[in-house]
Amino acid sequence: MDQSEKGDSLIHWYGSTWLVASLVALPVLSVFYLALFPTENIWGHLVDTVLPVYISSTLMLITGVGVLAISMGVLSAWLVTMCSFPGKRIFEWALMLPFAVPAYVIAYVYTDLLEYSGPVQIFLRELFGWSSARDYWFPDIRTLGGATLMLALVLYPYIYLLVRASFLEQSNSLRDASRLLGCTPTTSFFRISLPIARPAIAVGLALVSMETINDFGTVDYFAVKTMSAGIYDTWLNMGNLGGSAQIASLTMMFVVLLIVLERFARRRQKQFHASDRYKAIETFQLSGIKGWVATLLCAMPVLLGFLIPVSLLATYASRHLDQLWTEDFLTYASHSFYLSATAALVTILIALLLAYSKRLHQRRSLTAASNFSSLGYAMPGAVLAVGVVIPLAAFDNSVDSFLRAHFDISSGLLLSGTSFAIVFAYSVRFLAVSTGAIESSLNKVTPSMDMASRSLGLTPLQTLIKVHLPLIRGGILSAALVVFVDCMKELPATLILRPFNYDTLATYVYQFASDEMLEESALAALLIVAVGIIPVILLTRTISSTRSAN
Repeated sequence: MDQSEKGDSLIHWYGSTWLVASLVALPVLSVFYLALFPTENIWGHLVDTVLPVYISSTLMLITGVGVLAISMGVLSAWLVTMCSFPGKRIFEWALMLPFAVPAYVIAYVYTDLLEYSGPVQIFLRELFGWSSARDYWFPDIRTLGGATLMLALVLYPYIYLLVRASFLEQSNSLRDASRLLGCTPTTSFFRISLPIARPAIAVGLALVSMETINDFGTVDYFAVKTMSAGIYDTWLNMGNLGGSAQIASLTMMFVVLLIVLERFARRRQKQFHASDRYKAIETFQLSGIKGWVATLLCAMPVLLGFLIPVSLLATYASRHLDQLWTEDFLTYASHSFYLSATAALVTILIALLLAYSKRLHQRRSLTAASNFSSLGYAMPGAVLAVGVVIPLAAFDNSVDSFLRAHFDISSGLLLSGTSFAIVFAYSVRFLAVSTGAIESSLNKVTPSMDMASRSLGLTPLQTLIKVHLPLIRGGILSAALVVFVDCMKELPATLILRPFNYDTLATYVYQFASDEMLEESALAALLIVAVGIIPVILLTRTISSTRSAN
């Protein structure tokens, strides 16, 4: 290839990469722009009234969920990695199952289970002869504490997954040395294993915190006034998009602060693979009462976070199996599958462009563009919805004004208020997932493959299609599957951006559960959970293949 062809190739890939990165970053820039220049500035009113409540509730929720998620994730990861006890092999993968359950689903289930007219309180009243709520005290699940527990039960797998991977990669020799120096298994955990796993805990905690900020369904149902709920309330109930953008901007600052703190927490932490990394781990044998305590500790998160809610949903769904063939249910399911599949395809195509551009031209500007395009993953769904509506509505209004002025016709809503807006939001939010998976797969392909294909006269695009795609199809399929499932579960962005009278399985469950009719939506909720189990299986297989344990 001569110099002019190389220059043209660089221009094409460079321009395409930055164009895509700019489009993906547009929602972020739009939120900050409208926050600075709102049509009606109500910032002072928000500060004097609801904003302190939003901030304090969000901070308390993040703190509570973080503490519970770390407690469950770290302890269970250490037990299944370093110890032998009854049921260990089952818990290695079962502890990931709550990851498949959306937080809003588990919130609806436990409310239905524990409310005054639910089976638990009915059983207690019959057992003890109580006649009314005045005769006994029972904790209210629909509180900040209840929301904290619900979110922790489905988010702790983030920490479990990362910390277990860290434990699997740690050297046996360090633990053996600690045992020779007289450390018990517990002392070895606190002095050796836990400090080495701190970077993994920091990353997991950051992810848990971001997902906590992103949650809308749980906090809305439990009437907890967080930042995410405040965005929705200010926009749709108060009718002020500018005020919503201001809260969204503050939420983004929270997320950026979390990312900075996570990087700061592990800035000096470096860990290199030990020579005995691939040797089987010598586990501590827990027998008798200790073994059964370990079994109970690992069983509780699985029982509370997966088995109980899924069993109740399955019971409810069995009474409404006729819904499977109704036109409404099939329509909602088709909407979910269509939007999720389209977003997965779009993110894969964009991720291929970004990752392959970096591979072709090792330039800092292309790396910066790729990193810039991953900002969307840090945006909560409600924030993203605000950022998507602003530019799309501006485009629709401009086209409509032009057509009215010159042709006396109205174009209506071309982009905003359509399924395009939802797919755009999904693609922005989950592009980082596809990019990370595809970059990882491409990095495993030796550069000699590129040189060989070019020597045979193939262009960069032909090399990508004929050489790289067949080699990285596993990574592409995994990325597409994870994005598909994430889109199926996404609620706040879908709820805000969906067209009129356009529902998905997630919004269908939200609407019925909000009206205290969980049983009617159980089949849809169970379908969302069933789809979510697929990436859980893939993640479990991946982490288990890192290293074998006795």
